[in-house]
Amino acid sequence: MPPEPAPFIWYEIITTASDAAARFYAEVVGWTVHDSGQPGMDYRVLMAGETAIGGLMPMPDGAGFPPAWFAYIGVADVDACIAATVAAGGAVCMPARDIPGIGRIAMITDPQGAAVYVMAPIGDGQSGAFAHATPGRAGWNELRTSDPAAALAFYQARFGWLKAGEMSMGPAGTYHLFGRGAEPIGGMMSSPNFPHPMWVIYFNVADIDAAVARIAAAGGSLQFGPQEVPGGGFVVHARDPQGTLFALTGPRV
Repeated sequence: MPPEPAPFIWYEIITTASDAAARFYAEVVGWTVHDSGQPGMDYRVLMAGETAIGGLMPMPDGAGFPPAWFAYIGVADVDACIAATVAAGGAVCMPARDIPGIGRIAMITDPQGAAVYVMAPIGDGQSGAFAHATPGRAGWNELRTSDPAAALAFYQARFGWLKAGEMSMGPAGTYHLFGRGAEPIGGMMSSPNFPHPMWVIYFNVADIDAAVARIAAAGGSLQFGPQEVPGGGFVVHARDPQGTLFALTGPRV
């Protein structure tokens, strides 16, 4: 097991319309969007105030998947993580590569097929991409998968996450909470209504009903919710105008 549970350090949308997506999320979530300055590459940084929380990039030619959000998990050694993932029945869908001045990254899939980035960043600064209840940051990381118990065991072994409880979801089975310590940072559950196993990222908003109105006004579509969740907050699932699934969490005020 890793010596310290791994954090979520970055979130990224890969989209078919970068300008339109940047406008949509700026309106709905409140981010500002800035060019990253990476030579020869259209990569934009999503800012929640003064904090960089993620990136936006155009869909590569021949990508073979629809527009999607992805999470980055911070690791000490990307290549060792890849080797352990493959040995456990996972796969590599983007080989490890170095980004000058940024770090080493790869994209893996877990044994059930959900894709996630792993990254060994340069430097020892702390990421501010994830923060409970802070508007504009990610506030929850949810894996929808075909085998939640097996997935939890995989991620515990690879990333040192701790089981932080569970809840019955009735016919949907058990919701498995996980964390880096006692406080949960996400959950895992079965995915009967999802086309394939995937990570769903919930971004914090200050007022869930106001955010739902902004989704509609900006050309997105509500898929689910608002649904109350334990703790008194609410969640929604929605799609942006390019069809990308995303989620929001926040209070009713």
